Amino acid sequence: MKTSDFYFDLPPGLIAQSPPEVRGSSRLLVLHPGPEEENLPPVWEHRRIDHLTDYLQDTLVVFNDTRVRRARIFAYPQPPAPGSAGEPGHGRVEFLLLERQGEDWLALASRAKRQRPGKVFFLEGGIRGEILPRREGEIGEAGGEGNRTGLRGLRFTPPLTEDYLEKHGHIPLPPYIRRPDTDQDRERYQTVYARETGSAAAPTAGLHFTPELMDRVRERAWGVAWVTLHVGLGTFLPVRSPAVEDHRMHREVYTIRPEEAALINRARREGKKILAVGTTTLRALESACRRGEVAAGEGSTSIFIYPGYRFQMVDRLLTNFHTPESTLLMLVSALAGRRRILAAYAEAIKEGYRFFSFGDAMLIL
Repeated sequence: MKTSDFYFDLPPGLIAQSPPEVRGSSRLLVLHPGPEEENLPPVWEHRRIDHLTDYLQDTLVVFNDTRVRRARIFAYPQPPAPGSAGEPGHGRVEFLLLERQGEDWLALASRAKRQRPGKVFFLEGGIRGEILPRREGEIGEAGGEGNRTGLRGLRFTPPLTEDYLEKHGHIPLPPYIRRPDTDQDRERYQTVYARETGSAAAPTAGLHFTPELMDRVRERAWGVAWVTLHVGLGTFLPVRSPAVEDHRMHREVYTIRPEEAALINRARREGKKILAVGTTTLRALESACRRGEVAAGEGSTSIFIYPGYRFQMVDRLLTNFHTPESTLLMLVSALAGRRRILAAYAEAIKEGYRFFSFGDAMLIL
């Protein structure tokens, strides 16, 4: 299967640079079930996100309650002067903290070729950092792409704390959002139900929900369940191989609590539909499936879902519109069919839907 089979042309003006003025006001393209035959066009509706509850009868809705860490930090070859941290120039290097490894970190580095083991740098607040030698197996699950993608091990003295990042870190907006992060992003690039800190990117399908919509979902759905998957490189690493099958995912960590697993398994036994809110929720559920049931506990996943995959747990998906040739576009194509997804995307482009993290939503039934 070719990566180019998942290309589409997106006008740059449709890439949402900011969230909608009011949370919960996004548009919703509803894609109905249907065959893949060329002579049978897909069936869709144009709705609003608050119409989601019209489709929740006999459905368990599953959310990812991860919380985005202020994981974007700036480092300098010399201790920065008070008030100057974050300014470009002066040898500034940007790190995106992906995963804590004991007191060390795995991070994505800018100007990666220059970030060699032993290099020392400084952060705001008197923190000293050092690039670590690559450890055996540390980046192996990224498919050997550690050096190409800029993955580096980091050690900080004193160790970085969550309190430090809350004070000095920046919201890790995706690179296609071409502006600095703002105070508004601290709220809007976070779901209203975020609980467990650990993600380097938002589970963006959840950004559409307000407390009021959550209440309506609880009223209309058969039930609501929660998983935690901390979003990292596995979700947003681009596909560089010409063949889809040659791409490998970086691992991401997930947790499913026993009471949540019991509810999900009960829904499956009783024949209820399972709707995943976001691709990260879907990947956690599919990764935790053991002989037709979700296993409770902690785990890690490098699951790569593309057309041909047989879903075991998830029937439906609420998701945003994804980047061309991405693993996320391949995932939704596995669930709904590549031709149907690309036709729906063409319709969304024609109708001026907003794309990517701060964009509009799609419900795949």
